Amino acid sequence: MIKFKFNEQGLMPAIVQDYDNHEVLMLAYVNRVAIQKMLKLGKTCFYSRSRKSYWIKGETSGHIQLIKKIYTDCDRDTLLIQVKQKGGACHLGYRSCFVHGLGTHGKKMRVRARKVFDPKKIYGA
Repeated sequence: MIKFKFNEQGLMPAIVQDYDNHEVLMLAYVNRVAIQKMLKLGKTCFYSRSRKSYWIKGETSGHIQLIKKIYTDCDRDTLLIQVKQKGGACHLGYRSCFVHGLGTHGKKMRVRARKVFDPKKIYGA
């Protein structure tokens, strides 16, 4: 395996991007085990810093990410994972987690996308 540069916690950020249209879908963290799981499963697997456990994207919702390509940056401390996204990537119901547009000069943030699923129906209230 490539010699990755993980942070002090043994993690590195992973940017998830749509394979076809290059839309950035989300950012999560991986460690060596999560990378090995991804390579074996062909689906994205991340390490939750808050729960201190692994999770496969879409395991609960069915909105899985099928891996097409994985790249590392020049420093080998960040991954770019290109995927075929099934459903939405965001747990709030959006296709992408990057939905809030920042206004200039501290103006209010606004949502720039429509929901593609109702998170209450999947995750509860």
